[in-house]
Amino acid sequence: MRFIHACQLAFLMGCASLGAASAQPVKAGAGTYFLTPKGSDKPMPSAPMRTEAMLKTAAQTNQWYSTLIFNSTPEAIFAHPLSVKPTAAGFEMALPGKEIVPTVRRDVEVHYPHKNPLLFTPTAFEPGPAKLAKAGDWSIDISMARGVDDWLMTVAHGSPFVSMQVSRGDMRVRLPSDGSRLPVVDPRVLALHVGGQSYALFGPAGVTWESVSTTEWIARLPAGKGYLSAAALPDAQPATLELFARHAYAFITDTRVEWTYDPSRSQVETSFKATTRTLEGPDNGPLLGLYPHQWFQNASVQGRLGPAFDTIRGKIHVLAANSFQKTNTYSSFVPFWPAVGGTPRTAELDDLLKADKRTARRMMLQNGQGPYWQGKGIQRNIKLMDVAEQQGDQEGRDQLLAMVQKRMEEWFSGGNSKGYFHLDKSLGVVAAYPDEFFQVAQINDHHFTYGYWIRTAAEIALRDPAWAAQEQWGAMVDLLVADIATTERSGSAFPFLRNFDPYEGHSWASGIGLGEWGNNQESSSEAINAWVGLILWGEVTGNKALRDLGVYLFTAETEAINFYWFDIHGLVFAPEYKNVEVSMLFGGKYAHNTWWTDEPRQIKGINLLPITTASTYLGVDPGYVKRNLDALGPEVETYRKYGKLPPNPPPRDIWQDVFAKYGALADPTAALASWDRWGSVEVGETRTHALHFLLSLQQMGLPDFSVRADTLLYAVFKQPDGRKTYLAYNAGTTPMDVTFSDGKTLTVAPRTLGRVQ
Repeated sequence: MRFIHACQLAFLMGCASLGAASAQPVKAGAGTYFLTPKGSDKPMPSAPMRTEAMLKTAAQTNQWYSTLIFNSTPEAIFAHPLSVKPTAAGFEMALPGKEIVPTVRRDVEVHYPHKNPLLFTPTAFEPGPAKLAKAGDWSIDISMARGVDDWLMTVAHGSPFVSMQVSRGDMRVRLPSDGSRLPVVDPRVLALHVGGQSYALFGPAGVTWESVSTTEWIARLPAGKGYLSAAALPDAQPATLELFARHAYAFITDTRVEWTYDPSRSQVETSFKATTRTLEGPDNGPLLGLYPHQWFQNASVQGRLGPAFDTIRGKIHVLAANSFQKTNTYSSFVPFWPAVGGTPRTAELDDLLKADKRTARRMMLQNGQGPYWQGKGIQRNIKLMDVAEQQGDQEGRDQLLAMVQKRMEEWFSGGNSKGYFHLDKSLGVVAAYPDEFFQVAQINDHHFTYGYWIRTAAEIALRDPAWAAQEQWGAMVDLLVADIATTERSGSAFPFLRNFDPYEGHSWASGIGLGEWGNNQESSSEAINAWVGLILWGEVTGNKALRDLGVYLFTAETEAINFYWFDIHGLVFAPEYKNVEVSMLFGGKYAHNTWWTDEPRQIKGINLLPITTASTYLGVDPGYVKRNLDALGPEVETYRKYGKLPPNPPPRDIWQDVFAKYGALADPTAALASWDRWGSVEVGETRTHALHFLLSLQQMGLPDFSVRADTLLYAVFKQPDGRKTYLAYNAGTTPMDVTFSDGKTLTVAPRTLGRVQ
């Protein structure tokens, strides 16, 4: 599903303009990027811990296992339900258990640490340094080869198994404490109960299990059969062990996710398939582990699920199958909402628009000069432009459009002394300078940052298609798109879906997987903003594959947010965790905090902003919105009573615009009453856009997710009395007829927003 044509990708990579790799600038349409950092700017880190074959591919950054490729001593890798860790002493495998950790914030964090592992080692040679040997869509091979001796482990998301293959000799397993052997009939199987948990090791026919001590066993492997699989068990029931034994010899060789988007039904179909090789016995296929977002309300797997593990993500149920499917409804949006009028506050909106236009240039770079803050600034002004346009201020619209175009062109041109883009072809990564939030040093947050740029570019292109042409600025936008959303697997240009984890259904922010808790993501809402950008950019440029990819990422991530950040179904959070939402999600823990402050309003707001017309997904459960906001007051009181306030504390109403807009997705009238036009405004927002958002929902009502349409960009709203407003945007060049699932129809002119009630 490559969305960049081969010749276009070659153009982006500089193949047509460079005779040899050098520090020379590379032209991309009217823009320029650089093959090395300028001056004293530091390069990105190297990713040496890959096999020779993997070194020929783009580095697999920002994944659940990325710690492996950057570090000779990697951190634990959280595959769920298992955690694993390659060490100098061997290969560790553990089944993490819940720990509740009180915090200085007077709440708790929930940890599932990599702890008390089983340690595996070959007996015939010393393990070598761990390297990534293969990467499927949700599985990896880890090589710990030493010279001509090979030792390979396969680990997969959701799988309770680690499969191992060794070139010669036997395998040793050391236990973290005394273990007792469980009774089994099959002589190939060693089942153990250790520290309150059960494990099973499955050797080949002819294996003998030698007990060295109560904490050490050796698998004596027959010649030519250097393999075994190790599994954690969800319980010690004989039926469970029998189930696992039937599937223990189906070794995963690859994993693949596929998606299709059906605009006529507004549905996304996702399929997951594992390819296996059966080393002995009947081909019973693998045991897959399904996360809550995969099994909950999924009719295709009901009645087929096996026992479950209690994990950091809730219950992971095993499924005896090599594939399964999931169907989700795409909760669409329109790029902007129509004009508001006929209210007592229309004049106030006009006044705010005039004031925001006067300070628009300053608002583009309010908090810093790096690519993240610049991205927020340009999207801030493009959203302001939306309001000016819809309210009939054509002069203001043109002024703001030209201002944002000029700023993006300064960066894209390569001639800006303050900011530029660098492509590291050895890693397959685009970096933007100056470095900010370790986006260069640790390859962090690329989807957050470039999402602002891509979405802004798409909204420019809705008004000025020529600006987005390849020979103009479209090539530079495509470079950023390729960095975060390439669909080619095992390519040398960019990694497959850099930030996105297809199996967990959400993104990861850290490029190098730094820290003992695995990878993490904080601002799930900024990830959504990136996928909105892909949808719009794909639609406006006629790139159907990119559009469909954006729809898939948007749909998957919004679902994952509702499970793992908000837990709206009550299936994930531990009962000891009293916060309404998670703000920081890690492989091995979740917490109610941020990287930069303990202040509760920012902790809550970071998973809401930027709130735009594409944020209606946050209102899928209005009751949850109210519960979330109701918790804010007590959280602030606790913080002010017990927290450590900084010398210059933030305003008491910090980000009040974010919470007013969020609240409007549950109660527009109350939200509008709570908003203060003179109060704090988040730096990615304007007072004008905030008020327009609030007034729009007051007039249209709440999002109605029960109604679908046979087009890409649409939205439906419903008032308490049942009156509905239907919106649809036509990004094409010919009129478009839209049919909604409740029978309403709408004809929309090219490049316009249609509305009917």
